[in-house]
Amino acid sequence: MTALRLHGHGASRGSALGRARVRLPHAQEVTEKRIAASAVEAELQRLHQAIESARAEMRELRQRLQGALPAEVGEFLDLHAMLLDDPELLLALDELIRSQRYSAAYALRLQRDTLAQVFEGMEDDYLRSRLDDLDHVIGRINAFLHKRPTGMKGLAGEILVCENVAPSELAQLQSQGVVGIVTSAGSPLSHSAILARSLHLPLVVGASGVLHRINDGDVLILDGGSGEVVLEPAADDLRQYRQRLRELAREQRELGHLRSKPSRTLDGVDITLLANAESREDVAHAHTLGAHGLGLYRTEFLFLQRNGLPDEEEQFHHYRDAVLGMSGRPVTIRILDLGADKADRSGLVLGREENPALGLRGIRLLLAHPKVADTQLRALLRASGYGPVRILVPMVSTREEILALKRRMTRQVAALREEGHVLAEHVPVGAMIEVPAAAIALPTFIDQVDFLSVGTNDLVQYLLAADRNNEAVGELYSPLHPAVLQLLAQVIGTARAHATPLSVCGEIAGDPRMTPLLLALGLTEFSLHPATLLEVRRAIRDCNHGELRARAGKLLQARDRRGIERWLAGTCPP
Repeated sequence: MTALRLHGHGASRGSALGRARVRLPHAQEVTEKRIAASAVEAELQRLHQAIESARAEMRELRQRLQGALPAEVGEFLDLHAMLLDDPELLLALDELIRSQRYSAAYALRLQRDTLAQVFEGMEDDYLRSRLDDLDHVIGRINAFLHKRPTGMKGLAGEILVCENVAPSELAQLQSQGVVGIVTSAGSPLSHSAILARSLHLPLVVGASGVLHRINDGDVLILDGGSGEVVLEPAADDLRQYRQRLRELAREQRELGHLRSKPSRTLDGVDITLLANAESREDVAHAHTLGAHGLGLYRTEFLFLQRNGLPDEEEQFHHYRDAVLGMSGRPVTIRILDLGADKADRSGLVLGREENPALGLRGIRLLLAHPKVADTQLRALLRASGYGPVRILVPMVSTREEILALKRRMTRQVAALREEGHVLAEHVPVGAMIEVPAAAIALPTFIDQVDFLSVGTNDLVQYLLAADRNNEAVGELYSPLHPAVLQLLAQVIGTARAHATPLSVCGEIAGDPRMTPLLLALGLTEFSLHPATLLEVRRAIRDCNHGELRARAGKLLQARDRRGIERWLAGTCPP
């Protein structure tokens, strides 16, 4: 009997064999129910206990994922935690129970529907897409309200089949024994996909029809690389699966041998591999894998999920520990990159910006809060006394922003030395190129920076006017767009002409399939999550740098994504 084959998009490599566990799309079917006046206080207490349990779960999950979690995914967990603390949500729920005497479950449904109308009426795609987060939070409260866990019991050895999966669920599902996930919606570029790759959890997304064709208990083979899902596999399918497992095991052993190997192309060109980090665990992992340094150490986690701001001493100890953890290798620390698109309770960001992705964030936010900027600069400068520190400035769009920050830095250097602190003789300052204006106008301010870091995640989003978390424009968001490659080539060429070191720290730097393309464009410095460092090192070692550079002209002549993909298919695939 021939097995049925379903196809989606491979989002996280790996193969899985298991029984299907189907989770149908969430629909909160709660009937209207009123309670007696005498039961109001008890119902309120039941609701508050459920909310507090959901908060505790989020705190535990965030702590457990620290160090293995890309920062962008962590923002979703922080957003969920903020929703659980939203006074408007909590007060409205209390009022529905007190004045209307609704049950807690029905009050949740009514408030969810009210907020959903607000979200759906928003013009901004980013804010409108936050409805999924609202549903996820309401679902968590409901689960505790009915004294049942949010996860699905008995998942060991099973493959979850669902409409979509939230980033905050993935680690939980994996710990419960889920061996793979297939969704009918979603994108390989989503935050869930990024986290699945970090967790090495096989994931196939966008497999239409799976919810209708797969039933609980069906046996599935999932290939997170090709995006194929095999329903009720035949003997040949099982043999092929076992062969893939042997290949993956051999691949992992080979990758392990690369820990101490150089990141050098076949024709002898050395490539610098830096690591992205946001925690001590990340730093330790990067050190173990032989990273040449840290290309991006994020500082937002010190400011998120707290009601106050970290003081100079707390920041200094974190930055110093990161520097010591890399044992003399350079550590690039990005100054605070908060904004209304990231969860924050410090009071720094504006609560309701109409378009947060284009609002007061990054360097703009810091310059609007001079004391916060000075405190962080002092902590960073003090850490430079313990090893090589570089300061990276996010969201740069003008020369004036760099100059303003450097003036503040000069004043703090003088003050700290007068106070007797030991600082590095020179602390390099670099700019993140993630705003198209900065990429285009780079020649106007490159003389003011010591190095550059290209944040391709935001650069692609802004350049193509396509939010990568909005499925409606998911096909438009792609680094394989001629405009993206031409702008990257222009930025890399400008940096090379001015002898200014440049790295790429976006998601494409950690994708080994993109390594030949970036090498062809002239990139010699990658900054990526430690989880993919060895795979990219292997890809580099399989490439001939000279041949790729010779073919760069043809790459830049490609007129569409298909042409770029054809170019990639003809290079040295990892």
